[in-house]
Amino acid sequence: MSGRYLVSLDLNNKRCLIVGGGSVAERKAQTLLECGASVCLVSPDVTPLLESMVQDDIIFYRKGCYSSSDLADVFLVIGASGREDVNRQVAADCLARNLIVNIVDDPAKGNFFVPATFRRGSLEIAVSTGGKSPLLARKIREELERTYGAQYGEFLDMLGGLRKDIIQNVADPEKKKRILESLVDDRVLGLLKEGHMDLVKEMLLSAYRGSGS
Repeated sequence: MSGRYLVSLDLNNKRCLIVGGGSVAERKAQTLLECGASVCLVSPDVTPLLESMVQDDIIFYRKGCYSSSDLADVFLVIGASGREDVNRQVAADCLARNLIVNIVDDPAKGNFFVPATFRRGSLEIAVSTGGKSPLLARKIREELERTYGAQYGEFLDMLGGLRKDIIQNVADPEKKKRILESLVDDRVLGLLKEGHMDLVKEMLLSAYRGSGS
């Protein structure tokens, strides 16, 4: 199999369908909602948590069996019914319509895998094994979580503001490049990893002042 093209999808206000109402569908719904998606669910039954989300108008739910008509105006689909025949039909219908579809218990049937991910503010790190070993992906993600703590989110927020200002206000290309590189040099990253945010902020502000902004 050829390599996968990893992307980061903007799901804000996108209609995403989950076929299934069990614990897996529950986790998928929560993840999609975190990305700003408009989540729709079709299943004969749902978990108590999903039911409460329906009652609170957080997700839309159609009680019943999957039908191809459920795919109307959908951007992304997740098959989590727990039934091989239903998931196979979901995949076939989606692929015929060029929709993005993931089948959780048999990713090869769809056209994308869901990597193991975690966030630190605007920093998002994903680990994929191409569907060959989700457990290994999870183990690596857990190791990375221990390496990249909450300070990386704070650092990235500050870095983003300084970078934008420097790009807008420093005209000389070489000077601009030099300053931007100094914001993430080995000394800064070393202090960041050790959690010395006060020193990191001092170094960033020093580089910022050196930009003349």
